Amino acid sequence: MNKRTMVIAAVVAGILAGAEGWARESKPSPSVNGGAAGSERSSRAGNHADLEPVDYVRPMIGTDGKSGHTFPGASVPFGMVQASPDTRTDGWGACAGYDYNDKTILGFSQNHLSGTGCVDLGYFLLMPTVGELKLPPGKASDGYRATFSHDQEEARAGYYRVNLTDRNVMVELTAATRAGMQRYTFPQSEQAHVILDLLHSLGTAGHADRVLESGLTLENDHTVSGFKKANGWGGEMQFHFVAEFSRPWDAADMQVNGQRTDAKEGKGKDIQAWFDFKTKEHEQIIVRIGISTVDVEGARQNLKAEIPGWDFDAVAQAAKEKWEKLLSVVKVESGDRNFLENFYTSLYHACLAPTTLSDVDGRFRGPDGKVHTAEGFTYYTTFSLWDTFRAEHPLLTIIQPDRVNDFVKTMLEHYKIWRVLPVWVNAGKENWCMAGNHSIPVIVDAYLKGFRDYDAAKALEAMDVSMMSAHRGQDEYNKLGYISADRNEKGETKVWYNATKTLELAYDDACIARMAEAFGNKELAKKYSDRANNWKNLWDDQLGFVRPKFSDGKWKEPFNPNAVTTDIEEGNSRQYSFMVQHNAPGLIAKLGGSEKFVEKLDQLFDTKEPIVFIQYKSDVQGLIGQYGHGNEPSHHDAYLYNFAGRPDKTQQRIRQIMTTMYKNTFDGLCGNDDCGQMSAWYVFSALGFYPVDPTSGIYMIGSPSVDKATITVDPKRSLKFNIVARNNSPANVYIQSATLNGKPLNRSWIKHSEIMAGGDLALEMGPDASRQWAQKAIADFSDGK
Repeated sequence: MNKRTMVIAAVVAGILAGAEGWARESKPSPSVNGGAAGSERSSRAGNHADLEPVDYVRPMIGTDGKSGHTFPGASVPFGMVQASPDTRTDGWGACAGYDYNDKTILGFSQNHLSGTGCVDLGYFLLMPTVGELKLPPGKASDGYRATFSHDQEEARAGYYRVNLTDRNVMVELTAATRAGMQRYTFPQSEQAHVILDLLHSLGTAGHADRVLESGLTLENDHTVSGFKKANGWGGEMQFHFVAEFSRPWDAADMQVNGQRTDAKEGKGKDIQAWFDFKTKEHEQIIVRIGISTVDVEGARQNLKAEIPGWDFDAVAQAAKEKWEKLLSVVKVESGDRNFLENFYTSLYHACLAPTTLSDVDGRFRGPDGKVHTAEGFTYYTTFSLWDTFRAEHPLLTIIQPDRVNDFVKTMLEHYKIWRVLPVWVNAGKENWCMAGNHSIPVIVDAYLKGFRDYDAAKALEAMDVSMMSAHRGQDEYNKLGYISADRNEKGETKVWYNATKTLELAYDDACIARMAEAFGNKELAKKYSDRANNWKNLWDDQLGFVRPKFSDGKWKEPFNPNAVTTDIEEGNSRQYSFMVQHNAPGLIAKLGGSEKFVEKLDQLFDTKEPIVFIQYKSDVQGLIGQYGHGNEPSHHDAYLYNFAGRPDKTQQRIRQIMTTMYKNTFDGLCGNDDCGQMSAWYVFSALGFYPVDPTSGIYMIGSPSVDKATITVDPKRSLKFNIVARNNSPANVYIQSATLNGKPLNRSWIKHSEIMAGGDLALEMGPDASRQWAQKAIADFSDGK
């Protein structure tokens, strides 16, 4: 990992002599915030007692295009707008638009995905420039693309700035929920421009043959509006915008499909506009922009409601305060500044998505492409549910309870429109990505934790209908109890990821059974409780692995548990054989008891056998043996030792993962952050517990990295849950003893209800594995003593 001196806060900006000058001052700090790579810094040095949680956020963490796929730009919690620089448009490194390894910037667009493995969004790119107008993006020397240096770049929560070195233009970005703001500080120039490129976006949607239609209107001498419809991830997507400049432009023009036009309106697949200014030295020009999936008027109302004025610094401060309020729900103490930066950046990343989709008037464009209205709630999108059901959504039930009902209402509205619960929704459109239907555990988790401001009967119906549908191989699952590895006449897999889907659907079945039981529907509970055992239909007792099977009941041959194939999604059988979160005791029994189960887990982490990549390997990252922390199916594995009465092994593995897979550097994430799931794992694990089986209401205790943490679980009553790890250090990873509210705790798990009731969890840490604490294998959670 590279080390480097980065830049933090201490920004002084002002207008000198009217609008003729400005000054900015940056002070050095040991942070990932911009700056030269390679500088040494101390991990524990410096007095930082006066810093607030928001001051530790380093948006640059994970911006390396090879892994994390995070963006460094400005957003507020769960915002529709993510104003961020784009350095490339295509390829694996362009998933968030920005790759830290790049040396040039294309411009600054308004919406981005955080930590995904798909390249999309990046609409309505703005780019300030000076000199001769060059409309193609090109290279830095022959287009509007500009060079930049990390030494002159800063990113913090709700704010981003960079100096375009070959243009001598400073760009600053900030955002509200549905609107953004860009401030450009120009040199003196007779040829200053702001370019607006509607063709630009990330991935295939950025090519003219994928653009369905776009339009632009020069409304007056300082306002421009328009829209873009394109084929993106999930099919046709559309966004509308309105942008206002802080002063009238001196001239404006546009070209449509490569042809310059004098018209004030234009429609076509490739539209660019440019706005000309004669600028004084250090003159600042601000653009404020609202977006909407509905129409231009929706974008205009969003802008008017959220950024009505021109005070850029006030908007940036408001964004910072929103983050500070959210992050302060969890106050952690540690002498290690690196840890604090990793922790609060992880918490920050975990709250970038889901994102707001509905306008201030409640309107949104749904999965059917039509306009609907969310009555009395916020409609969300960017549901990466295969990832986020595991830890991010459970985390939000603790730290963002006011949003949970709206998440569920969004899913039920999606079902009302689409007749199936969301699987992976981007910009309001279903893209059917990944296995299972993990709206189900999110809804069930919410219901069982007491979030019930929605039609629960309709929710139960939606789950049943979604599971009994025939899409994506579920017809075969409902008939056989598994999805087969059958091939078509060409010898190709009929249903890709059939084994994965079987396991994931079995977990969804278990979740429905739990909600049906709580709802008093015994018949439905019995139906889905039986189906929850379907994982056993692909279990090979002789080999001790999940194994693809044909519809005639024969095992697939040849079989290699180390192979990544079209039968198992983003992993192999060695990894996926532990994907039985709802029945760990049953899995232990299948493997012959606790001792053999521990041996099997040890093999996962310690094996020297290589993974065989028959299919692809981009998502199989962050390996310890064949445990793959860079991808979500492995995220609960280290905590499974608790079920076999070996919490010491969980503790050792958790510390190993935390210290090797998370760094406060641009390449500090070992895999896609996946809309915050990778980060949510870190937050939970740093606090000392994790939801192996989210809908159970139980958290497995691991090995906390915090010295002390305070979670405000009910701000209205000032109710707090405190975690203290006494004698905690990098060497003292093992729990020697524990108390809950002053009483001895000799179990390796804690209830959600115990956390939300407030109180104190105290853990005594030491350097040696304890053979005394919580050694009992977990058969069920009835022993609350």
